[in-house]
Amino acid sequence: MRNRSFSSGMRESFLNVSGKFLGALASDIGVDLGTANTIVYVSGMGVVVNEPTIVAINNKTGEIIAIGKEAQCMLGRTPGIIDTLRPMKDGAVANPNVTEEMLRTFIRRAHSRHSVVPPRIVIAVPSSITELERQAVKSAAERAGARKVYCIEQAMAAAIGSGLPVHDPSGNMIIDIGGGTTEVAITSLSGTVYSKSLRVAGNEMNDAIVQYMKREYNLLIGEQTAEELKIAIGSAYPLGENEMKKEVRGRDLNVGLPKTITISSTEIRQALKDPVDAIVNSVRDALEQCPPELSADLLDHGLMLAGGGALLRGLYKRIENETGLSVSIADEPLLAVAKGTGFIVEREDVLEKLALVNL
Repeated sequence: MRNRSFSSGMRESFLNVSGKFLGALASDIGVDLGTANTIVYVSGMGVVVNEPTIVAINNKTGEIIAIGKEAQCMLGRTPGIIDTLRPMKDGAVANPNVTEEMLRTFIRRAHSRHSVVPPRIVIAVPSSITELERQAVKSAAERAGARKVYCIEQAMAAAIGSGLPVHDPSGNMIIDIGGGTTEVAITSLSGTVYSKSLRVAGNEMNDAIVQYMKREYNLLIGEQTAEELKIAIGSAYPLGENEMKKEVRGRDLNVGLPKTITISSTEIRQALKDPVDAIVNSVRDALEQCPPELSADLLDHGLMLAGGGALLRGLYKRIENETGLSVSIADEPLLAVAKGTGFIVEREDVLEKLALVNL
């Protein structure tokens, strides 16, 4: 009777052929699973989903009411029966079941019409993430419909998505300021020479504005209002003749009634002082830890800012003043990490080299 079992060589050959066949049918996906926003890149198509990482839930039944932009519109406006929450915290999964359902929804929006085979997914994660947290990300992606999951360091993805020559034998620094974390890294030869993950970023800035308004004006404002103030008149460096003012509405904590005040960009800059100082200090720490040869490269190349925080007015000037190095802002800084994961998922050799987890 013929032995129908595979030899190890035959099995490996079969798996390789099967993998290539599935890869030809699938549209693989890169994901920036951020605390503030989730961005999905589909191989061959580019960014197709860019949604807030927010979910609205019926707190009595556990039913998900809305995801993404629809849920964001509900922030601060829901009745008692509905909660709006962020299933990611500081780049890690805070609520596994909700994260899974959110990912499944985004993957379906990005992928279902374009492929009959479940996708491979590359997900960017903070360098400080623990093995347990990484497994939670991987499990959520698998249950959401991934065929195979890879984790890539967020800073490396941001560097690639910003166009830095990470494969060259020279030093490059990326500063990626997201919603939950700031990633500061120095790369060379496709590796990370130094990395630090700071749990101070966009959300911390918003909270600093909320606390400032309470402290200085006894005015209670919501997260969205703080975000709008940061975008409209926030800065990290004096604006000179371009200082601005903006009306802000909230609830007077003394009398409990609605109130409108006018606040200046100078005041918002003061509110943002502590989180901005923390980010700048993390950049200085990285430069102090940098090997001398790579320090010389950074003098030539300068530093690169990415992520939503890169758009804070004057931040690049503040870092230039503190470090003496030139600072550039990535094209489309909000999309840098997602574009990096997309580049990686489309190139097998790069994927195998940079993946933290290959499962």
